[in-house]
Amino acid sequence: MTNHPVSKKIGLFLGPILFIIVQLLPFDIISNNADTVIATALWMVCWWITETVSISVTALLPLLLFPIFKVMSIDAVGANYGSPIVFLFFGGFVLALAIEKVNLHKRIALNIIKKTGTTPNKVILGFMIATGFMSMWISNTACTVFMLPIALSVIHLLVDDADGFTKNDQNFAISVMLGIAFAANAGGIATVIGTPPNSILIGLLENEYNIEISFFKWMVIGLPFSTLLIAIIYFVMTRWFFPNKGLKFNASKDVIDSELEKLGKISPKEKQVLIIFSAVVFLWIFRTLINSLIPNIDLSDTMISIFGALALFTIPFNLKKGDFILEWSDTQKLAWGILILFGGGLALANGMSTSGIVDIIAAKISTSDISILLTATLLITLMLFMTELMSNVALTAVLAPVVAGIAMGLNIPVLYLLIPVTIASSCAFMLPMATPPNAIVFASGYIKVSQMARIGIVINLISASLLILMFQFVIGWVF
Repeated sequence: MTNHPVSKKIGLFLGPILFIIVQLLPFDIISNNADTVIATALWMVCWWITETVSISVTALLPLLLFPIFKVMSIDAVGANYGSPIVFLFFGGFVLALAIEKVNLHKRIALNIIKKTGTTPNKVILGFMIATGFMSMWISNTACTVFMLPIALSVIHLLVDDADGFTKNDQNFAISVMLGIAFAANAGGIATVIGTPPNSILIGLLENEYNIEISFFKWMVIGLPFSTLLIAIIYFVMTRWFFPNKGLKFNASKDVIDSELEKLGKISPKEKQVLIIFSAVVFLWIFRTLINSLIPNIDLSDTMISIFGALALFTIPFNLKKGDFILEWSDTQKLAWGILILFGGGLALANGMSTSGIVDIIAAKISTSDISILLTATLLITLMLFMTELMSNVALTAVLAPVVAGIAMGLNIPVLYLLIPVTIASSCAFMLPMATPPNAIVFASGYIKVSQMARIGIVINLISASLLILMFQFVIGWVF
């Protein structure tokens, strides 16, 4: 067993020490309750940054500290961990579990790659479109893990060909690897369930401000942004940083065909999952229309998500044999820790709101004469570059309530500022440790840190520019 890193050892003690220091100060920073929330936030941030314990374990701290120090009752804190948004994501996770169990994700991805073509740049584009699309529905880590072996098979065709592994071959390999990782990061932005920060934002808006953003309404802004970002990444990679002019190979078609042959014809189980998946997506997209046509039904995105989960567990595939698509034992693979993380983030946000921290931030900002556009630019840039070093879920949980306070102080709707800042947390393209997809493709050995950082900083800056434009011209038009 390797030694525990020094940073984690320091973090383990520094978190509670910071909490105690703030609690023992001879004066109030704001008020008794607000100081406890600040102290708890410092402890959580310290453990989240150093990852001294699991980030999900850290998310349980409000459940213990807030009731002890009388910030909120245990019932009030606990309600955050059972929020409808937590169950929205639970249903999404179950859906993803079924798609992966029957290998439907592979079939969809391979067919997308096959249809885009077999010239080098088209293969890169195919991998990016397939990964981006799948990342809208299942975790970006899972997308990258199943795309990687297929990509490596294609790259090996170049390594083993007559001219060896040339500069053009290297550029192609780098582009495929980075294309998969970056598309997995960007693809999740398109939907509410695509990446955890989106759900934390939706939960914050519903819990604290009674603002509801439907699955479809999010896609109106998330899907075009995600698509545009993936397109820009593709052109920046293949035309600017890693061009592969003159590179030709046709055998990649054989690899894709071979992988599809292994899957065989679409199975009845895949068809059943595809029907349930399509029904859930249909209901998410047309929910507001359905509610207007049948007023008594009052469907919510969470109800639809749970319907999908229940259907996968309860609609028999073969009643005689008692065979269902999913058994409860399959949920061992579910990311339960992320669900707790949502709850912790919502609890922290609730603590900031009830203790008056958000109101104080709003009041301070409202008395200053800071430019709204400059404030938005700074917050987007701060979030975007901080997410390179810290979990985007943890970062959103801490910063989102603060950003809401700033928006109120600037006298603009909270979601105008919160949406671009939250999306910025999913735009980490510079470092291998920034996101799991970055780390997975880096481990392939085809990419150096310097190469990822060089193109990553350019894409980060492009992402920040797009988000600033979104804040200035698009958000108000959509919402």
